[in-house]
Amino acid sequence: MKKLVLLCICLAFASIINAQTEDKKWNIGLHGGITQYAGDLGTDFYKFDQSWYGFGGISVSRYIVNHFDINLLITKGTFGYNRNSEYFNSGFTSALLNFRFNLLSTRNAVNPFIFVGGGIMVFDKDLEISPTKIDFAAPSFGGGINFRFGKTINLSLQETFIYSTSDKRDGVSARENDFYLLHTVGLTFNFGKKKDADKDGVSDRYDKCPDTPFKVAVDKFGCPLDKDNDGVADYLDECPDVAGLSTLKGCPDKDSDGIADKNDRCPDAAGPVSLKGCPDKDGDGVPDIDDQCPDTQAGFKVNASGCPMDNDKDGIVNENDRCPDLAGPESLKGCPDTDGDGVADIDDRCPLIQGTIANKGCPEIAKEDLVKITNIASKIFFETTSDKLKVASLSQLDELVLILKKYESANLLIEGHADSQGADDYNLTLSQKRTDAVKTYLMGKGIMESRLTAIGYGESRPIADNNTALGRSKNRRVELKTSYGEK
Repeated sequence: MKKLVLLCICLAFASIINAQTEDKKWNIGLHGGITQYAGDLGTDFYKFDQSWYGFGGISVSRYIVNHFDINLLITKGTFGYNRNSEYFNSGFTSALLNFRFNLLSTRNAVNPFIFVGGGIMVFDKDLEISPTKIDFAAPSFGGGINFRFGKTINLSLQETFIYSTSDKRDGVSARENDFYLLHTVGLTFNFGKKKDADKDGVSDRYDKCPDTPFKVAVDKFGCPLDKDNDGVADYLDECPDVAGLSTLKGCPDKDSDGIADKNDRCPDAAGPVSLKGCPDKDGDGVPDIDDQCPDTQAGFKVNASGCPMDNDKDGIVNENDRCPDLAGPESLKGCPDTDGDGVADIDDRCPLIQGTIANKGCPEIAKEDLVKITNIASKIFFETTSDKLKVASLSQLDELVLILKKYESANLLIEGHADSQGADDYNLTLSQKRTDAVKTYLMGKGIMESRLTAIGYGESRPIADNNTALGRSKNRRVELKTSYGEK
């Protein structure tokens, strides 16, 4: 007996809170134990110094509400008494219908209960004692403890007191009705189908989250697990072990830049999404963590290291380099000077010949050539009132062509002037036509049009007195001017 009690205690402490009789509303049980008697012959209740009489039985229970169920217990065994030469025993079969009150919720692992009810008891026929076999139990009552260890199995320890309506089964009808006690131990089994719409193992009755997705782990209330208690269920939480923000799928964001720390290259310093959460002090598109030139001037294009671009590697960044693809000195803003005359090739009209800055990098036109040009200009004549060149002028222009080809980068300005004879408009038009005639002739000899500019001024720029024939002849003239500047 002591070993049995010890085993029951061990099973009780090993039980798990899982069974839910609200869902598994039916229960059947197999029971056994010993019987004891109290009546006219004496009492054996809770005395174990006489012969023991045993019984076996089955039970069927139906859950009603959280603390109440109804139980039918059917037993078969023997009642007896053997003390002080007083003796009786009789086989019996009983059927007791009891209303049971569970002192704790049916979800508890250890749940004491009390019960009360009644029933019938069928004894072996003994004509010497009674011609009838049936007595009534009114009432039956008692209590016990249920230990749950699984969703289905329970260990039940129960004390059942049966007060009989008869006073003759012990062979003595004297003072009080027969009274019986069943010391019961049994295993009971819950069965029935619970309603669990989302199939998470928690019945709809207790499920606070009835729409949990299939196969998602839940707590005892049927809600998805949230280990870090951040309000984001673990199955949706990309950082289930550390509390975070719902907007970042449960991940933290220490620098509050809108990027989860696990994706943030700089979790302690705020930065834009485009730079994976890292700051960029100079705004060049390279995060400070990678920027070798963190103070780059705004607007400068930079390389992968965050430093300004220098295509030609001449030490001058592209934005300050007039020739970013050709190496040159800082004095010429990064442009080369092939002929070394101090004029960058990009500005040098004679990049392969040393010249002067004033002449855009071209050499000075020799004085003798300047004198020749002046003389040629004084010998260019036209037919009277016409823009047709006289034949004598052509040889002069041919000599001019030679000089212009000698100085290929020089430009020529052709100015035409008239005296005051005739209308102003006529003189202006005629002077323009005559300069155009000179320009056309030079182009015909291979001089590029881009080097030639022809302007007629009419009578607006006299150099002598138009009231004399000599003065008027001086005012009718062509002037030739060379330069290396823009046309």
